[in-house]
Amino acid sequence: MDSSVARIGVLGCGTVGTAFVGLVARQAATVRARTGLALEIAAVAVRELDRDRPGIDPSLLTDDPAAVVADPAIDVVVEVMGGIDDARGLVLAALAAGKPVVTANKALLAVSGAELFAAAESAGVDLLFEPAVAGGIPLVRPLRESLLAEPIDLVVGIVNGTTNYILTQMTESGAGYADALAEAQSLGFAEADPTADVGGHDAAAKIAILASIAFGVVLTSDDVDVEGITAVTARDIAFADRHGFVLKLLAMAERHETSDGVRQSVRVHPTLVPVDHPLAAVRGSFNAVFVHGDAVGDLMFYGPGAGGAPTASAVLGDVVDAAVNLRRGTHASVGALADARLLDPAELIDAWYIGLEVDDRPGVLAVIAAALGEHGVSIASMDQDVADPDARVARIDLVIHPARTADVRATLDALRALEPVRSIDATVRVLPGVVGT
Repeated sequence: MDSSVARIGVLGCGTVGTAFVGLVARQAATVRARTGLALEIAAVAVRELDRDRPGIDPSLLTDDPAAVVADPAIDVVVEVMGGIDDARGLVLAALAAGKPVVTANKALLAVSGAELFAAAESAGVDLLFEPAVAGGIPLVRPLRESLLAEPIDLVVGIVNGTTNYILTQMTESGAGYADALAEAQSLGFAEADPTADVGGHDAAAKIAILASIAFGVVLTSDDVDVEGITAVTARDIAFADRHGFVLKLLAMAERHETSDGVRQSVRVHPTLVPVDHPLAAVRGSFNAVFVHGDAVGDLMFYGPGAGGAPTASAVLGDVVDAAVNLRRGTHASVGALADARLLDPAELIDAWYIGLEVDDRPGVLAVIAAALGEHGVSIASMDQDVADPDARVARIDLVIHPARTADVRATLDALRALEPVRSIDATVRVLPGVVGT
């Protein structure tokens, strides 16, 4: 590598790739003044050569990403093409050729991160991925470097802007789920097929990456227990509001000290968050991640979690780091990752909100309380209202004290079997540490 020039090969030219190329042009002088490096876009691999791409020199375009990786003149490879199989092969080839890689591909890292980290370590070059999680928020680097020696026991946050926008609209404007989703799609916050977002899978990939770095273990998206927001109703939102909560889709990774040693849990699900908790104030499409460490205490990282410009900013920051490290003959490392020891999700202990419709007649509460008691579950608070006087149907909203998930599931099964219980239409966890402490 020329000591003063860093030639960049870009794989992919969608929203992020286009924004990155433009950002390099605007910031090149600043980067050179601060680092002595001249950044140069040398090639951009695209799927369609004949597509109009304003602001990008057509002579830089190629439809052969493998040639970009193999080009000996390319110093740093930026992977923003998405997908898993093709991207994995290209990233591995770049690393094997001694070229640092910057990737925004959360799905790739959540499936093949351990393999790619090992390949980067073997090659002695950077694999950097700040833009893969939470867009423009500086989060991966603090976890990987600043907090490397910090025993972290909790990483929890809002890491999907689409679902946060939907839930914000349901909370603040009273919109139903379908209308809020349609608005998110019209504004470009949600894809035409929003399954990955609303189903919690996008958040699952991100928390798998964060947990791997925070805990120093190998975790994939398959290790994440996932529940999306498609079942969230206006009733859930109203209950949250009445009781001082906000409903959020949280991604959560915890470190547990058990009698069998340290174990990890990683999950994504709708959660009731107290209005005075910092995460409750995260609105719209913004992201925030809350980290608790043994010595440092509580930290929160907040900002735009997606979008071309914020993500491109994170890409550029990593590219500068990678180029500087390459010039110095050094590289960043995630360190050795141990095998994860996952806690059985049935053993997790949480408070829950449970909403029921029951017969409106004497003795029903006693029957419900008895069913909870049989499974060691107790009531922390309760609301009761008449849902339909003519049909003699009542609504009961319960918050239970923290209990094992296995016991809660058994309780729900027992409640469904009770003759006066017509339906259970809400089961939402409460942020750990809020109820019963």
